[in-house]
Amino acid sequence: MKGSAKGRYGLQFMVDLALQAGHGPALVNAIAQRQALPPKFLRVLLGSLKAADLVKVQRGPSGGCELARHPSHITALEVLEVLEGRLGAIDLPADATPGARAVRELWTRSTEAARQVLRATTLADLAEKQRALEVDSHGYSI
Repeated sequence: MKGSAKGRYGLQFMVDLALQAGHGPALVNAIAQRQALPPKFLRVLLGSLKAADLVKVQRGPSGGCELARHPSHITALEVLEVLEGRLGAIDLPADATPGARAVRELWTRSTEAARQVLRATTLADLAEKQRALEVDSHGYSI
């Protein structure tokens, strides 16, 4: 399964917000710098995430954005489907060949397996994984 930049960047953005949860709103530019992502692109993604009630935005001098729910209550599947649409099966015409139908069945099974993994993975899980990788990359044991 190959995700688009929207999905990858969106998940990185949301994981950063999960890491900042409880510390007040975070600035998009600060997140972009920490995650090495383009700030303009994150602002575009922010619109979709806000419309889906996954992120809330505060304007003003102490403004920024934060998760609308606790990180343990937002799944990777939720984020990806907001940004990329529903992960689903291949569409086939009614007169598809047996070979095409066999491929569709494989694609359907593999897509459902991926959906199960993404549904079972929360932003809290990903934030914890990022913390562990950051510790490990600095030469400390985890």
